[in-house]
Amino acid sequence: MGVGFKGATKFFQRFFGWLPVPPPPGDGFIAYRNFKELVPAMLKTNVLYCCPDSRYYCVPQLEVKGEMRDALVKIFWFRSMDDRVYNIIMAEGNFVTQGEVKDYGGRVTLFVLVTCLVAATGGLIFGYDLGISGGVTSMDVFLKKFFPSVFHRMNNNTGHENMYCKFDSQLLTSFTSSLYIAALVASFFASATTRVFGRKISMLFGGAVFLIGSALNGAAVNVEMLIIGRLLLGIGVGFANQSVPLYLSEMAPAKLRGALNMGFQLAITIGILVANLVNYGTNKIKGGYGWRISLALAAVPAIIMTVGSLFLPDTPNSLIDRGHREKARMMLQRVRGTHDVDDEFQDLIVASEAAMKVRHPWRNIMQPRYRPQLIMAIAIPFFQQLTGINVVMFYAPVLFKTIGFGNDAALMSAVITGIVNVVATFVSIASVDKWGRRFLFLQGGIQMFICQVLVGSILGFHFGVAGVGSLSKGWAGLVLVCICVYVAGFAWSWGPLGWLVPSEIFPLEIRSAGQAINVSVNMFFTFIIAQLFLTLLCHFKFGLFFFFSGFVVIMTIFIYFFLPETKNIPIEEMNCVWKGHWFWGKYIPDEAVIGMQLSYKKTEE
Repeated sequence: MGVGFKGATKFFQRFFGWLPVPPPPGDGFIAYRNFKELVPAMLKTNVLYCCPDSRYYCVPQLEVKGEMRDALVKIFWFRSMDDRVYNIIMAEGNFVTQGEVKDYGGRVTLFVLVTCLVAATGGLIFGYDLGISGGVTSMDVFLKKFFPSVFHRMNNNTGHENMYCKFDSQLLTSFTSSLYIAALVASFFASATTRVFGRKISMLFGGAVFLIGSALNGAAVNVEMLIIGRLLLGIGVGFANQSVPLYLSEMAPAKLRGALNMGFQLAITIGILVANLVNYGTNKIKGGYGWRISLALAAVPAIIMTVGSLFLPDTPNSLIDRGHREKARMMLQRVRGTHDVDDEFQDLIVASEAAMKVRHPWRNIMQPRYRPQLIMAIAIPFFQQLTGINVVMFYAPVLFKTIGFGNDAALMSAVITGIVNVVATFVSIASVDKWGRRFLFLQGGIQMFICQVLVGSILGFHFGVAGVGSLSKGWAGLVLVCICVYVAGFAWSWGPLGWLVPSEIFPLEIRSAGQAINVSVNMFFTFIIAQLFLTLLCHFKFGLFFFFSGFVVIMTIFIYFFLPETKNIPIEEMNCVWKGHWFWGKYIPDEAVIGMQLSYKKTEE
């Protein structure tokens, strides 16, 4: 928490161009003429208000709270058009400028919890598909019917078959990866649908298309029918992943936005676990049709999402964006549990009016003022896939079978990792709004790196480059433990935060376009990893785990230096966070930080 005088002085000079000069002392304030005296006081209270037209440094006393403190802030802000008020807080041992971050009040209502819970079930369709595809591709009956060359390699007992290459088949990986290329394309159409018709319509359409795709897969008689069904599933996933995180971010109050938004990731992990359990059960069916049940049961989460979206209300943001202001006010009152929503409602209107002036969000998102958000919308999903998690999730049974587990044991091991995934996501939900996004990102990255290095080392020691060998039960159990710890690290860091952070950082005028970029980048690299993993495993062998661990190091360093903390910040105030960042601040114009406050003042007058 300690920050030296020189460090603080350098921060203020770099960001403001001048040392902090707050308003004259008044009730509830202590004045300091010497900056060296100010720093210890600021470190004690963690708050500093400053304006450029005074001779004093100033911090509020601790007893300044509630309405008195709010009134002082507003007086200082609106004293003149040239005055600025910044709220400087301590975070991660560094100064972070947040602007006058507002607490709109209200309470967490049962209504908003239920709506967010229903909306989050949209993650079930994505999670179920992630878990189900790897399971059915490890079933002998499925392989024999659709991918006979892989089946024959798996049953080659000569002892000379390279264990890393048994599943290397472009046709097999196309079955898995075709969904993600469809989701990539669909996300761009989903962006326009979400913006024009609202979030719930996108969820409804995505669930319906996914339902059709699951029926085709369950009834498939050839590879072509399987691929078409997977493409339809991909369209459903593209629409769901575009709309659900936005819906959750807009409905949730700022102080619980992290936890409620993570309901989407929790639904994904539950979907994966359910799929693993289904695969384990259907693999024991004697008639050889168990894989059909596994694929067809994707209709269950699709029905839940489709029916649930029929009863969901639209978000206040979406209603305002489409011109229904009275409905938006009533909805805001309902989700906040109070009639006193004037401040938040007015800020939403100001943000919407700014968004209406943007007629080309795809062109505007390329402007320098949106550079931080654009980079994060590309980098975070890119890095999320290069953690290597999806190769573990949708190829878990294949991976375990490859390193020597039997068929049932491989499926059961996938169930175990699925349970760890769900439990760890609950840890993230409980901690994200307490410890913050950055802490979870950094801790999870370190944990994943260690586990990947251990797994790669064990496989390299036992199988070598030739890929010939075996694992004892003890070593196989250690690999399973390492993978479970790795999955836990992902599940409370990059898993949920990879969807949460991009969904909460975009201003309204480019929010749909930004989320479309986030989803499309995620789906594109999921497709690339899914398509290439089995080939990479064949050629990189145990080195593949070192390959992914290298990217984990890079992404952890990236988060440390370039992602500011966003916990408890209202979405409409997020520009203040970027403005205070050591690197991104130069891209954010001053009017992007103070413009909304000035517009709010004019509206009140």
